[in-house]
Amino acid sequence: MATATASGSAVRHSETASPLLVYFSSVSGNTARFVEKLGMRAARIPLRASDPRLVVDEPFVLITPTYGGGQSAGHEKGAVPKQVIRFLNDERNRRFIRGVVSAGNTNFGEAYCIAGDIISRKCRVPHLDRFELFGTPEDVDRIGDGLERWWTQH
Repeated sequence: MATATASGSAVRHSETASPLLVYFSSVSGNTARFVEKLGMRAARIPLRASDPRLVVDEPFVLITPTYGGGQSAGHEKGAVPKQVIRFLNDERNRRFIRGVVSAGNTNFGEAYCIAGDIISRKCRVPHLDRFELFGTPEDVDRIGDGLERWWTQH
């Protein structure tokens, strides 16, 4: 039995073939809506620094939005949300990341979903997929199926 804890309480998850998704979603809720559509076990990284921190004690795939339109490779400052950085700076969490999926806006050009590239590089995990804003039904199917297949192989 594995747990993800926040605010002193534990959320217990049964061991299944489905990956745990850890995600960050801003006030817009785009990423949260996408994760809900996937229908998988999930834990949300808190929005505010004053909120209790999330600590995960099982392997997970991170889903994150990309911030900062108009940036490009080499000019990546601010692309990864601060809340995600804080979450991954906790070694207890970072040691369990197995992959990353990123959201972005194609208006960002070559910086589209660059937060996933940054996290992939820094945490040495695969950037498994990407989707625009809150994802299309096709994105939900493709990423959901892909996560299930990838998880069973690793």
